[in-house]
Amino acid sequence: MPYELKHVFASLPQMERGVAKVIGGDPKGNNFLYTNGKCVIIRNIENPAIADIYTEHAHTVTVAKYAPSGYYIASGDASGRIRIWDTTQKEHLLKYEYTPLSGKVKDIAWTEDSKRIAAVGDGREKFGAVFLWDSGSSVGELSGHAKLINSVDIKQTRPYRLALASDDTCGSFFEGPPFKFKFTMREHSQFVNCVRFSPDGNRFVTAGADGQMFLYDGKDGNLISTLGGEKAHKGGIYAISWSPDSSQLISASGDKTVKLWDVGAGTAVTTFNLGSDVTDQQLGCLWQNEHLLTISLSGYINYLDKNNPDRTIRTVKGHSKSIQCVTVHKKDGRPHIYSGSHDGHINYWDAETGENDCFSGNGHSNQVSQMVTNDASELVTCSMDDTLRYTNINKTEYSASDVVKMDFQPKSVSVAAGGLSLAVCIGQVVLLKNKKKVFTMDNLDYEAEVGALHPGGSTAAVGGADGKVRLYSVQGNTLKDEGKTIELTGAITDMAYSNDGAYLALIDDKKVTSVFTVADDYSVKNNFYGHHAKPVTLAWSPDNEHFATGGMDMMVFIWTVSDPDKRIKVPDTHRLHHVSGLAWVDEHTLVTTSHDASIKQWTIKY
Repeated sequence: MPYELKHVFASLPQMERGVAKVIGGDPKGNNFLYTNGKCVIIRNIENPAIADIYTEHAHTVTVAKYAPSGYYIASGDASGRIRIWDTTQKEHLLKYEYTPLSGKVKDIAWTEDSKRIAAVGDGREKFGAVFLWDSGSSVGELSGHAKLINSVDIKQTRPYRLALASDDTCGSFFEGPPFKFKFTMREHSQFVNCVRFSPDGNRFVTAGADGQMFLYDGKDGNLISTLGGEKAHKGGIYAISWSPDSSQLISASGDKTVKLWDVGAGTAVTTFNLGSDVTDQQLGCLWQNEHLLTISLSGYINYLDKNNPDRTIRTVKGHSKSIQCVTVHKKDGRPHIYSGSHDGHINYWDAETGENDCFSGNGHSNQVSQMVTNDASELVTCSMDDTLRYTNINKTEYSASDVVKMDFQPKSVSVAAGGLSLAVCIGQVVLLKNKKKVFTMDNLDYEAEVGALHPGGSTAAVGGADGKVRLYSVQGNTLKDEGKTIELTGAITDMAYSNDGAYLALIDDKKVTSVFTVADDYSVKNNFYGHHAKPVTLAWSPDNEHFATGGMDMMVFIWTVSDPDKRIKVPDTHRLHHVSGLAWVDEHTLVTTSHDASIKQWTIKY
């Protein structure tokens, strides 16, 4: 293969305020599972930079759980569909597929022999089902609730018991198989968000939006006690997870804390404070071996330290919303990847280790549309919040002063030597020098889509929706129209000069890729064909011989400037999602980003 997947820096979980997030644990202890969009993300718990992404659901995936055997994963989506797939092969072959519910699946539980599955959530009349994994045949009826069921668990020792937690403020208890309704538990006063049996099966706990937790007998379902008296937390409790030895559990709450409970004593041993911002609400948790993981509303994954409750061991950051743009820059001699997303979030990643963080302070308040780095080690970004920002890469914090307010929304930004930046806005082209606007072109007779400054700073190329590129000459602090244009077949979607300034490459919505020779009066060097749908992003390799394009057809092509037939096709880089950004770490390593909120690196072999 001329290409190989080298790294996957996965997305964070997709979070929603006031909605619990189920994290799946691996019975073998190596991985943990969560969902974002149409993807199930499998991450290594020791080193979360190692990840695998499963993208086979046609709808938003809501929950995924390992079978106790560890060989299969069951994942459920917003349409009520459950897919059961293999974990041992890279291909994750589908074993079985069922649609037990007519609405969103909220939780899944397996019996300890990995033969039966319970799925609960929303639906018409029916909010839960329990069935044989290999035939889909029913093994009981999960009745007794009037509203959607949030949570299900099955006792992992015989005799089997099953418990449910619902929005109708009740829990319920079943014996089986076949599972039969025994009684309703009415201790909660608001939504019941989570129910979990202890690993030894002796007890189970329910947790609710009323901030209360109740402990029940695992075999007969009788109430034993409350945890934490009247109120276990000041806010709603979204998730609970037991310790492997069944003596303790952790609870995650909207009050922005996680508590560790001694279940026998009914008291909290430790309280972890995860912050004071609304995004620090705790919506999910997992206790796996010695790891205590929780998920914040921000999507951040926190590894808690029992011995130091005020500091996490590590916080895994990244993107939870679709990534729109990417660039690469060396920092302290190491290549770093910079990525900007739909919600205005910018992250930076060590290209080798995946260690990552975001800039501190207040940044963009809306989608980051494009980013480049300049000679002054600044990340230059343009956003739908109508600003250009210059952020010092070595300081990694947003500057309050280096923000340029634009008259109109900027779509594209590029930079050149001498402190120049070019911003193409809706209906306006702006030249900036040393972070100040020096020249503005208004009332254009065409719709400007994208701009590129020649690295030497002598020419500003602006691509239009009319299929023309206008070449303006940069003279001092002005742009001069000398009537020079290049004609293409369709609206320009992206363009870039090679790093040495020898070539200008363009893509248009008629699926044509073209390269022009700058020194030869912008004559056509070659045209390249291959995309089946509109190409949207383009990036030059540092070798100035190759460049990559990515399109709505989910394809990435790596082209050779001198030979249009020498191309490398990388299909399905981000399955079911088109590529939104491309960048090169070095001449053999390509970075792709996408609306799946993940970043991948590919080794390219010519």
